[in-house]
Amino acid sequence: MKMKQFILVSIIIMFATQAMAHSSHYKGLKKIEMDVLRNNEVIGSTNYFFEYDEDLFVVKNYTNFKVELFGVKVFSILSETIEKYKDDKLIFFKSNTFQNDKEKYVNLNYNQSTNKFIIDGSSYKGEAGLDCTIGNWWNHKIYKADKQISPLSGSIKKQTVSLIGNENITINDKEYSTQHFNIKSNDENLSDEKKFEFDVWYNPKNNLILKVTYSKMGNWEYRLRSFE
Repeated sequence: MKMKQFILVSIIIMFATQAMAHSSHYKGLKKIEMDVLRNNEVIGSTNYFFEYDEDLFVVKNYTNFKVELFGVKVFSILSETIEKYKDDKLIFFKSNTFQNDKEKYVNLNYNQSTNKFIIDGSSYKGEAGLDCTIGNWWNHKIYKADKQISPLSGSIKKQTVSLIGNENITINDKEYSTQHFNIKSNDENLSDEKKFEFDVWYNPKNNLILKVTYSKMGNWEYRLRSFE
């Protein structure tokens, strides 16, 4: 029992220490490009671009993919987002998305007086605590947060994160040492449609998420293509 408690405390300390910094880990990074695959077929991409403007750290994302069956589009995402950090803290997020040609959006601002996020989204309008993080695949804080905010609609979902273990994986003919995490929603009242479960492979050496997989209407994968 003492050994289990020691391991648990060690993990908590590790997460707490790393949670103090996230955007600073990416200083000097210009872009991350990821392929989006469904059933092992590339159907689009999600690309992140990083800018540094005095004391601001800015991340822009462009996502575009579609699923076709017999030449007919059955599912699609076209999205643009921008997020801003100051002193390693999220202060602004905005997204515009067309999902199956239906418009969704998020406008998020940090309110210094209340020390909370104010969200105006297509699925949620209200406050959110700083224990939330934007659900995206560039920021490794995703596996340290208690809740994630949908980058498409602003909805907030509680999550449970489990460390599966250390694994070596091969991406673009290069082998990486990774930490494999499982992230899943833990609200039993959510409908099956809104529940999520992701497997994430993170490379601590360069602070990059290399691969994300999940299953919903097929087997999906976000896979690193390149970064610089």
